[in-house]
Amino acid sequence: MTSISYLCGLEKRTWSPRPEFHWRIQVRDRQEFSTGRSRKVDTSDSLLLGGQTMSKRVGAPQAVTSEDSSISMSPENRMPTLLTQQEKMLANYVPVYVMLPLGVVAAENVLEKPEELRNQLKKLKAADVDGVMVDVWWGIIEAEGPKKYDWSAYRQLCQMVREEGLKLQVIMSFHQCGGNVGDIVNTLIPQWVRDIGKEDPDIFYTNRAGTRNEEYLTIGVDNQPLFGGRTAVELYSDYMKSYRENMADFLEAGLITDIEVGLGPAGELRYPSYPQRHGWVFPGIGEFQCYDKYLQADFKEAATKAGHPEWELPDDAGEYKDTPDSTKFFAEHGTYLTERGNFFLTWYSNKLIEHGDQILDAANQAFLGCKTKLAAKVSGIHWWYRVDNHAAELTAGYYNLNNRDGYRTIARMLTRHDAILNFTCVEMRDSEQTAEAMSGPEELVQQVLSAGWREGIEVACENALNRYDRKAYNQILKNCRPNGVNRDGPPKLRVTAVTYLRLSDELLKGKNYKIFKTFVRKMHADQDYCPDPSKYFKLIKPMERSKPKIPIEDMLEATEPMKPFPFDPVTDMSVGGDFADFVDELFNKVTSILNQDPSE
Repeated sequence: MTSISYLCGLEKRTWSPRPEFHWRIQVRDRQEFSTGRSRKVDTSDSLLLGGQTMSKRVGAPQAVTSEDSSISMSPENRMPTLLTQQEKMLANYVPVYVMLPLGVVAAENVLEKPEELRNQLKKLKAADVDGVMVDVWWGIIEAEGPKKYDWSAYRQLCQMVREEGLKLQVIMSFHQCGGNVGDIVNTLIPQWVRDIGKEDPDIFYTNRAGTRNEEYLTIGVDNQPLFGGRTAVELYSDYMKSYRENMADFLEAGLITDIEVGLGPAGELRYPSYPQRHGWVFPGIGEFQCYDKYLQADFKEAATKAGHPEWELPDDAGEYKDTPDSTKFFAEHGTYLTERGNFFLTWYSNKLIEHGDQILDAANQAFLGCKTKLAAKVSGIHWWYRVDNHAAELTAGYYNLNNRDGYRTIARMLTRHDAILNFTCVEMRDSEQTAEAMSGPEELVQQVLSAGWREGIEVACENALNRYDRKAYNQILKNCRPNGVNRDGPPKLRVTAVTYLRLSDELLKGKNYKIFKTFVRKMHADQDYCPDPSKYFKLIKPMERSKPKIPIEDMLEATEPMKPFPFDPVTDMSVGGDFADFVDELFNKVTSILNQDPSE
């Protein structure tokens, strides 16, 4: 008699394909059924294994007891059937997507080097990659004027991706590309929007010195009708509605699995606190970005309602390149610990969450009924994580301290929209960071992924920097299945997908391509490519209307710190280590000698 266990909170429970779901077998009249031996079944909140009927609750997963062998339900009669060993292993499968180049659609709204791209897609398919991700740039699509959308190049791209047998994740990219880490092209937000900014520069994020950041509209104008009578949220909403109308055939065909909604700079739900073009250098703490007239007025109103009309925005938080201890705000007994500091940081982070909530609600309405999932990206601000003030996270809008969880609130907001939390920097290790940065990427990843799982949502991840080495791949594998595979069924913990950054010629050549193919294989739990997501329990159903808005009091309950789920020290699906690198180097040297021209 066997039992399949999974992790729920810090307890060991039984049988659940993902910790965010609780799964129950559905039978009539709460009767017993037999699979060679009898068992009792709880029929409440049923979810049919194998992708039939699903029910999900917000909060911690519940236990499902079973003393039987692994079971699934056949679609024909909804009765349990034994899982084969392959089906058990497929339950550990994590799909792999690859980000397309930032400039795959050029500024002129044409597909860049289509034949070269097609050849690259073929190599990805040969590596058993599940799909690709692409930025859909606002500045390209609506470049000609308000509501003048041109989707032709992106339709061509979608058709090519479909022809090559891949799936597609799309990013509604309402931000500028250029001026930040990894940006190699420049795509500005629409000129007609920037022209409005010439008359009213406060539509852009602003630091205390008055420097404007034009990479994303300030959340202070989310509901200000400054754009030909439309608000910023209405701009985003109309764009997404147009995307649905023009991509309806691809959406109906199931090509587009996820729609990641851009919620800030780099498409991430954060403030643009560390722009390189404005002088930030790693590991600077960054600067608060709330000094435009709209956010200043909002803060003054909030402070007045709280009985403190005398409170002002911080004037002691330093500059982009500063360290925490060089400022009064982040010092050991600094402003951030005072009542005024707490009020400001709560307001600053809450505004960000409200912004994400409102735009995701608009996205939900735009894509209602489509078989796709919404997603939101959270940035991996790992520097200064290991100091009490978490300064870099705070300036970015993540009010995360040792005694306050700044990420579970975001995850709780996402539950309302059944949205995926996509997190970055999963390839990084603490040992790779400089000591002076006080970085903790491993602990940060553990905290954020755990926050999503605890709130009952799907969690996805991606690497932050281009990496081709085995150590980085093994770190990603560990974080994607932090307790390894389960050879008897679903793993204890698992991300819903991983997106690799980024497609390039360098990735697809020689040793890099060989290791990458192994990485994909290991992410698939050593299984062949699986075209049916229901077989690895990634159910995509028609999008339903978002749940009612969550009261801020309930949101803030999620700030209570909780111990993260335990992660294994290493992955059990390694792509190899130092010895494999040594063998590769030896092979390359021998090949080079054998291919050498004797006349040389």
